[in-house]
Amino acid sequence: MPSQRQIRQRITDQIVAALEQNLLPWRRPWRPVSSPNVGRPANIVSKRPYTGINPLLLELHNLRFGFQARWWATFNQWQELGCSVMRRPTDVKPGEWGARVVLCRPVKKTVADEEEEESFYLMRTFSVFNAEQVDGAEQYQVGDEPGTDEILPNFEPADELVAATDADIRHHGSRAYYKRPVPVDDWPTHSGGDFIVVPPKHRFDPVGSYYESVFHELGHWSEVRLDWDYEQHGYAMGELVAEIAASFLSAELGVPQGESLENHAAYLKSWLAEMENDPSYIFRASTQANKVPDSLLSFVRQPEPCDVSQ
Repeated sequence: MPSQRQIRQRITDQIVAALEQNLLPWRRPWRPVSSPNVGRPANIVSKRPYTGINPLLLELHNLRFGFQARWWATFNQWQELGCSVMRRPTDVKPGEWGARVVLCRPVKKTVADEEEEESFYLMRTFSVFNAEQVDGAEQYQVGDEPGTDEILPNFEPADELVAATDADIRHHGSRAYYKRPVPVDDWPTHSGGDFIVVPPKHRFDPVGSYYESVFHELGHWSEVRLDWDYEQHGYAMGELVAEIAASFLSAELGVPQGESLENHAAYLKSWLAEMENDPSYIFRASTQANKVPDSLLSFVRQPEPCDVSQ
């Protein structure tokens, strides 16, 4: 059985390999289809979204095999639904037909010679399969949509969320950024700052990149509201968290995501260096990145309970 560090290292190596190929596993560079079966990865039985590192692992699996559906389940769960996982293709190595996800369970132990208990998380991995690699799960799959090139994205859900946050968003200039507040005592008391600046929407091409930029800055805007210490975790991780969170929000609200890595080249180098030196780096970033869209989406909908936590 692999150790906890080995599990983290294997997962980190998988994500590092993707980044080295200029592939961001949280970013989908095309317009999502109008199907109830697309969106944040979720378990088909509980209908709850996966959290932590798992959405990244599941997206990597989807990108590898060309799957689009959001629904996942274990081999036995699909069987209980009257479905069957397709036979592994001959060109796929044993153990790679399913996507490996991580389940974290809190564990307590009594510290030697002390009465206090120490809490920590114990990880184990198991395989899940996408609806599109399952026979009998057609109602959970994403089919081709003829003529979708003529359908324009619907940005109303994104506009609704942005307005519901009541964030101070100022449209001017030629760059996007979040001006952090200067604390006086305890948040929310502050002196100056706490506003977002983005160029006017008409200057973005395509328009979807405007919402990506706003979502990214809302990720930074959420830091103090989620009690996340930006300075403690460092600039590079703050950008990684905001980047992943913005992509999760875009996927959830149907906003097309850009394909270019041009603006991420410098960050990518920092992220790779951090991940190669610290196997827990991507775990900490993805855990926080999941909290941001959940927090922001709570402005417009009831928060969803999560299935597999990290």
